[in-house]
Amino acid sequence: MKKLLLLIAVILLANLTANAQEKSPFFTGALNFTFALNDNYVLFEPDDDEELLEFSALMTRFGFGYQFDKKWAGIVNLGYDHHTKFDINAIPMFGTLRYNISEDGYDTFFTQVSYGNLWRPSNKYENGRYYAFGVGAQIEGSGRWHAVIHLDFHRKKINDFKNGNLDSVSLGIGFSFF
Repeated sequence: MKKLLLLIAVILLANLTANAQEKSPFFTGALNFTFALNDNYVLFEPDDDEELLEFSALMTRFGFGYQFDKKWAGIVNLGYDHHTKFDINAIPMFGTLRYNISEDGYDTFFTQVSYGNLWRPSNKYENGRYYAFGVGAQIEGSGRWHAVIHLDFHRKKINDFKNGNLDSVSLGIGFSFF
């Protein structure tokens, strides 16, 4: 986490000479939904009232970010994750580095990578590390509010949990406020 924050600080200092209108702070928030394959679903018996996918986790994210230039942004995030399938609650705090692949005003298509710590509010499992990678789009809205949609892969490194990882793919719907 310290290395990521140091990297964000170095990028911020390196971009002090960039055009002032390209740089700006922003707030972001998202609600992520994760679904898992239903173990009780039978492919050739559609009358068993079982769905192929079942709800698996709900994750919230709030962050403060800084747009360094048209391509790069850094975000410090805090979240809350509830995995219903394993009855696990977690509080990730992490840094995100976002790269805009294409942009047209505030409409952007981006990729992002995250790294940080994972705190557990109970003693069921130990604290761990949080990693994420994803792609998404920001859609320009009216005024300073912009809609964000993204698809993310999350890895939570938790000792004493099955093979040490809790992996999930989530669909996130959120906002950015510049």
